[in-house]
Amino acid sequence: MTLKLMPGATVGIDLGTTYSTLAQIDKDGNPIAQLNSDGKPITPSVVLLGEDGKVIVGPSFERIAVEDSTHVIEAIKREMGNKAYFVVYQGKKLTPEFISALILKKLKQDAEVAIGPIANAVITVPYYFNDVRRKATQDAGRIAGLNVIDIINEPTAATLAYAWTKGELGRADLAQKERTVIVYDLGGGTFDVTVVRYTPTHFKVLATDGDVMLGGLDWTRRIVDHVSTQFKTKFGVDPREDPETLQSLSQDCELVKRELSQKAQTQIAVYCKGNSLTVAMTRGDFERITADLLQRTRDTTELVLQQSGVGTNGLDDLILVGGSTYMPIVEKMLTEVAGRPPSRDVQPEEAVAQGAAIHAAILEAKATGGESRMGKMVINRLRSVQTSDVNSHSLGVKITDPHNRSRKINHIMIPKNTSIPFNVKQKFVTTSAGQQRIHVSVLEGDAMDPDACEQIGDFYITGLPANLPAGSPVEVTYSYDSNGRISCTGMELTSKQAASTEIVRGGLQSNDVDLFEVLARDYHVE
Repeated sequence: MTLKLMPGATVGIDLGTTYSTLAQIDKDGNPIAQLNSDGKPITPSVVLLGEDGKVIVGPSFERIAVEDSTHVIEAIKREMGNKAYFVVYQGKKLTPEFISALILKKLKQDAEVAIGPIANAVITVPYYFNDVRRKATQDAGRIAGLNVIDIINEPTAATLAYAWTKGELGRADLAQKERTVIVYDLGGGTFDVTVVRYTPTHFKVLATDGDVMLGGLDWTRRIVDHVSTQFKTKFGVDPREDPETLQSLSQDCELVKRELSQKAQTQIAVYCKGNSLTVAMTRGDFERITADLLQRTRDTTELVLQQSGVGTNGLDDLILVGGSTYMPIVEKMLTEVAGRPPSRDVQPEEAVAQGAAIHAAILEAKATGGESRMGKMVINRLRSVQTSDVNSHSLGVKITDPHNRSRKINHIMIPKNTSIPFNVKQKFVTTSAGQQRIHVSVLEGDAMDPDACEQIGDFYITGLPANLPAGSPVEVTYSYDSNGRISCTGMELTSKQAASTEIVRGGLQSNDVDLFEVLARDYHVE
């Protein structure tokens, strides 16, 4: 598939749960996080829906504190792909894709002050985002007026930034020595851990796992719960039950969390319904009430190391990504797991956007054939990089359980962490005599129960011969290409009747995206 670039700048964007960043490679090959209108490289992923279509992205804590809590939208990334979620604003239902588009629009217009009109973008997602969430992210980019040329996994982007800034990636003149690193990415709302092996010209993901509902927000909420319980015990009132108080308390607890990364003790004042309470909290208290959250990340890290076949002795480095990795207990835990302290060679908040910018520049350099704003040496370095990836979710087919014909199960065709591109064929049999059609249901997920998986496509093999006996052979082929496109074919081998499908990502319909794109132009984003 030929990449089509639109006229304008090409950038990388980290669309984060709590903060977002836009970056671009400069003419000398440096991935630079662009500053927003406040002069900062990161923008809070918070949307304040004001009056008369005025939208503020990344409002200050002080501004949020005086606003109606129902007008403030936070952590929208956790709702990406959720068809049941929407916000009613000015009589319109705004989806997670549209709200995310407002954040992207803010990043775009702020960066354009320095680098000119932006047309093309690579947007990052957590590795463990499923197909529906990835399509929602792609739709958000289009609504914001961007030509989304690729969706890249956040740990992959972070490793690109790490290897590039160390001067190792894209250097065909260097010895092709392999290095293996693990990326621990704990952001505000999502968590991924990935093992990557690379040489100066080749980049390969070995294994990955994660949780799209685990991040710094959950650590903050534990502080909220801790102080609220004490407040309720003393006054009989739960601060969490009042939306305005909860909003203010959550912001204060976020600040407390950050303070405890720098000092051993702090305190927080809680006010609700005429009552006040000051609660002291030590770093030890904080680590105790969040120990199970950290353990979940440790379990995943150890699992991925096992799945990758790389022991801790085989790691060359451990890379920290995401603002939540500033918590001292994270570094302590990872040192215990890996037997070595993690690296601080990249900026945790900026590395993902920088890596996306590098990937965007690689695509740009290959698409333009060398005609670019970047220097020839940089272009040659970018064009020499080859990447290979793995699938983050297993792909299966719904079949009748051979041990219990009364139930259906998910039979895995392509296990997660399989290197892509990948092609597999397997034979099955029909379940009843005289069957007139065969339903091939394509599932995404690891659970045996099909209802616990995501159905991402299906098709029917029809025109079967009359009186086809039960047990007639059926061959199913799954193909997963390097761009993440999935193709499936089924053939009844007696009659040679076949059918196939290419999985088209779900999400918003094209006309819905068009309508939202028009609507986004009407909203003034600050």
